[in-house]
Amino acid sequence: MFGPAHQRPVETGTGPADAALDIRDLVVRRGGKLALRDLTLRVGRGTITGLLGPSGCGKTTLMRAIVGTQVVESGTVTVLGLPAGSRPLRSRVGYVTQSPTVYLDLSVRDNVRYFASLYGRSAREATETIGAVGLTEHTTRLARDLSGGELGRVSLACALVAEPELLVLDEPTVGLDPVLRAELWERFADLAAAGTTLLVSSHVMDEAEHCGELLLMRDGLLLAQLTPAQLLEQTHETSLEHAFLSLIRARAAEVRS
Repeated sequence: MFGPAHQRPVETGTGPADAALDIRDLVVRRGGKLALRDLTLRVGRGTITGLLGPSGCGKTTLMRAIVGTQVVESGTVTVLGLPAGSRPLRSRVGYVTQSPTVYLDLSVRDNVRYFASLYGRSAREATETIGAVGLTEHTTRLARDLSGGELGRVSLACALVAEPELLVLDEPTVGLDPVLRAELWERFADLAAAGTTLLVSSHVMDEAEHCGELLLMRDGLLLAQLTPAQLLEQTHETSLEHAFLSLIRARAAEVRS
């Protein structure tokens, strides 16, 4: 019932011309081992797509391939109509890694203003972005004095201020309390409604309900590309976590047979 997505692509109605991401037969090898195996997928523009799976399944490797920092063995990765890593994409794609990428000796305001200046944004836009991630009260604090969750939000602000067309977020809600997580997902929904495409990785299945579509991964394979409702319907489960486990068991049974 659940074949690998690269053998039986999901038809989402998104063609190459209007796709934010168009990945074909992607193979990545890291440390001599296959990290990604023949991945094929398309993601439409102005959507929130959840990239979900256990730690070590290849989520970060896939994201690195999308932003052009990962050497690939074979296949193609097309981002906003251009090959991943192309120079014109540098101002069109935002990437927030798991580890905060900010200057610890600068204040929150100076960090965001610095990145704003790189993309031709104003100080006012930097201030608005700081507010959007809930850090207005911490504007003048040095980054080194912030908590891990606060640092993550500074990194997010530095990416958001560029107003990218595609925003790639590697587990952005790790370490955040439930209130902050809910606020961030509301912000992501606003961005998607304004036309930004978001690819958000997580290993927490309850975050899948915030996504329009899911990419479910395990052991370097794309198990399925479908909506949360489709996942529940096809597995006959009532929770997304149980549905994902059911999908994994079905895939294992196919391999054994």
